[in-house]
Amino acid sequence: MLEIRNITVRFGGVTALDGVSFDVGESEMLGLIGPNGAGKTTLFNCLTGRGKPDAGTVTYRGIDLLRKRPDELTGLGIARTFQNLGLFEHMSVRENVLVGAHHRATSGFGAAALWLPGVRREETRLVADVHEVLERLDLLEVADHPAAGLPFGTLKRIELARALACRPRLLMLDEPVNGLSHGEVFEFAALIRAVHAEFALTVIVVEHHMGFVMGLCDRVVCLDFGRVIAEGTPAQVQRHPEVVAAYLGTPA
Repeated sequence: MLEIRNITVRFGGVTALDGVSFDVGESEMLGLIGPNGAGKTTLFNCLTGRGKPDAGTVTYRGIDLLRKRPDELTGLGIARTFQNLGLFEHMSVRENVLVGAHHRATSGFGAAALWLPGVRREETRLVADVHEVLERLDLLEVADHPAAGLPFGTLKRIELARALACRPRLLMLDEPVNGLSHGEVFEFAALIRAVHAEFALTVIVVEHHMGFVMGLCDRVVCLDFGRVIAEGTPAQVQRHPEVVAAYLGTPA
C-alpha cells in the first residue's frame, strides 16, 4: 500500500532522516519506534504532508504523496490522529467527529449556505454515520458534551473516532497511548485491534510504549539517528543488537 524510498531530511547541518526506506503492506499493522530524536516525528510529518523531504519518494497505491497537500490526503483514504490532541474543545464530541465525516460531503458552499434539500439529506446521512462510529467506540454517553473537561482517555477515543469517520484505508496513529494509564493502554490496544479488523484498515503506529507496540503490531521498523537499524517481527526487533544498544546503551 505504501512505499517509502530513500527519505532524507536535513535541518541546516543536522540530518534528521538519512535514506529511510521501507514498505507497508495492505491490512498490515506496522509499528515505528526509536529513541527520542530518532526521526519518527519527522518521518510521520513527511507521510502526512506536514513536511517535505529533501530527497526521496512516498508512494501510496501508485500516487505520489509528496505532491499532495495535507487536506488532499483524506480524500485518498488516509487519516491520522495527533500526539498533541487536535480537538475543538468547545464543540461537542459529536461535532468533533462530524468534522472527520464532512470531507465526504459533495454539496457546494452555496447549496450549504442555502440549506437546500440535498444538503439536508447529505447531512442526515453523515450524522447517522457518525452515530455508528460513536456507538462503536462507546462515546454515545458523551456525544453532546463539549470536548473540554472530558478524561484524557476519552479524548484519545474521540480523536480515533474522528479519524474513523473519514472512512480511511490507511490510519496513522501518532503516539496514541501517550499519557494513558497502564490499564488504559491495553484497553486502547484491544480497541485498535478490533477496529483494524472491523474496518479492514492498514495501520501505522508511532509510539514509545514498547509493550503496546510489540503486542499490537505485525511488523516493527526501528529508527535511530535518522536511519532504519532494524525491521521485522516484534520478536526479531526486540532481540536485534542495534535496537538493544539504541535503547539501553553499550558499555563505555
